[in-house]
Amino acid sequence: MFSVQEVTGAEQQVESVAAKASRDVSEALQGLKDGDFQRVWPLLEGFVMPAVQVLLLLIVAYMAAKFISRVVSTPVRKRVDETLGRFIGKVVYYAIMISVLIAVLGKFGFQVTSFAAVLASAGFAIGLAFQGTLGNFAAGIILLVFRPFKVGDVINAAGITAKVNEIDLFSTTLDTPDNRRIIVPNTAIAAGTIENISHHTERRVEVKVGCHYSADLSRTREVLTVAAEALKKKMIEGDGRGYQVVLGDLGDSAISWSVRFWTTADEFWGVKEELTESIKNHLDEAGIGIPYPQIDVHVNNAA
Repeated sequence: MFSVQEVTGAEQQVESVAAKASRDVSEALQGLKDGDFQRVWPLLEGFVMPAVQVLLLLIVAYMAAKFISRVVSTPVRKRVDETLGRFIGKVVYYAIMISVLIAVLGKFGFQVTSFAAVLASAGFAIGLAFQGTLGNFAAGIILLVFRPFKVGDVINAAGITAKVNEIDLFSTTLDTPDNRRIIVPNTAIAAGTIENISHHTERRVEVKVGCHYSADLSRTREVLTVAAEALKKKMIEGDGRGYQVVLGDLGDSAISWSVRFWTTADEFWGVKEELTESIKNHLDEAGIGIPYPQIDVHVNNAA
C-alpha cells in the first residue's frame, strides 16, 4: 500500500505545475499587450514546444501500439482462440500507451512514483467497488487459457444445458435447444462442474426397458439384439464400441434391460429415438410385454 504522504505529494506536484502554467500564461499575455515578445518565449519554450513533441510522441506511440498488438494477437486468434487473441492484443496496446503516458508525465516534471501512488489508490478503490466484475474477469481468463470448452460446443454448466455462442472476458453466451439466449457470468461457470457434452465425436446411446417376469431371458436377449442390429448402418464398430445388451435389475414389477449403442455425436438424438422405436416394435412382435408398475394388496378379513 502507498502512504498518505506519497499521495499528498503527487497532488502537490499537480497543483505546482498548474500554478506555474497559470503564471507563465499571464506573463505571456501581458507581454503581448506591452509588445514585449521576449516574455512570450518562455511560454513557447516551456509548454507549446513540449506539447507539440508530446503530441507527435503520442501519435507515434499509438501507431506502434496498434501494430505491435496486432502482430502479437494475430497468431493467437488464428491458432488458439479469437477472444483470447483480442484480449492479449488489448493488454499489449494499453501497456505500451500507459508506459508512454508515464514517460510524458516525467518529461513535464512529475515524479513517476508519486503519480503511480495516485493510480494505485484509485485502482484499489475501483477494485473494491467492482470486485464481482473482477471475479468474472479472472474466471474469463481461466476459461480462455485452460479451454474446457470452445464456441460451438454443447455444455452443461451452471445448471444450464446449451450450445456455446460466445466466450467473453466477463460472461459466456449460451443458446438453448429451444432457441433462447442465456448470458451466464463466468464465475458461475468456472466455480462449478463443467460437462462438455459434444467434446467427443462418438457417443453411446442407452435405452432402458423393463420386460415381464414371465418372458424367457434368452429369448428377450435375442429380440433386443435383433432390435439393435436393425440400426447397424448407424453404428460405430471397434474395440469397446458396437452395441451391448445388458441384463440389469430384478425390479418390483419388471426385469430391467439396457441396450447400449455407439454412434456419432451428430446422430445421437436421432439414433436414440430410432433405437427406442425398434426395441418397442420387436418386443411387440415377439409377444414380450412391458409391464406397468403394480402393487399387490392383501386384505385380511379375519376381523
